[in-house]
Parts: sequence; C-alpha cells; structure tokens
Amino acid sequence: MNIYLIYFLLWFPMVVLAIINGFIREKLYTRFLSSLGAHQLSTLSGTVIFGVYFWLTTANWQIDSTKQALLIGLMWMIITLLFEFIFGHFVMGHSWKILLSDFNIFKGRLWVVVLIWTAIGPWFFYSLEK
Repeated sequence: MNIYLIYFLLWFPMVVLAIINGFIREKLYTRFLSSLGAHQLSTLSGTVIFGVYFWLTTANWQIDSTKQALLIGLMWMIITLLFEFIFGHFVMGHSWKILLSDFNIFKGRLWVVVLIWTAIGPWFFYSLEK
C-alpha cells in the first residue's frame, strides 16, 4: 500500500484524539482555569498526545526520507485545516470569524502550535530514528 495513503488513513485517529483532548478540556481544565487558560493547556496536552501518536505511527509505518516525512506532515496539516474549517463552520455552525480567532496568537490563542506540530511531527520522529 502507498505510504501516503497509509498516512492519510492514519490521520483519522488524530480526530478522535483531538475530540478526547477537547472533552478533557471542557470537563476538567475549565473547572480550574479560564476559557483561555483551558485552551492553552489543551494545546499543550494536545501536542503531547499527538507527539506520542506521531512516535507510534512513524515507528510502525516506516518513512523513507526527509522529503516523505515533510510531505506527510504537510498533508496532515492541510487535512486538519480543511476539517477544522469545514466541520467547524458547516457542522458546528461556528462563524468564520470565530474559527479564524483561534489563530490569533496575540490574544493567547495557540491553535497554530498544533498545526505546526502536525506539519513537522512526522519529520521530527523520522529524524530521531535516523
């Protein structure tokens, strides 16, 4: 099976992990932190969860080159962005303004960190194994 197809399919469990992380944020973090603080802690926990997932996937499905690792990360980031905007707007009913506000790092919104990690994570763990 084509490595890009494998990694495309391996993107879908990331949605489940993100939903679990969001559930934890809403049920636990918001009890003790402001909405922004909970968002920021959730960003940290999400990057750790994704990091473990990236490590497991790259250990089990061999990436052959730096270029391949970067293309997989770019593919994951693009799919994540498409999902975030399409699902967020058309299913969850969030306005474009609300969706874009998650990218405002000057207001403490750290969603872009997750996107960057998603883009470079496969390369990072590929590099560790070389």
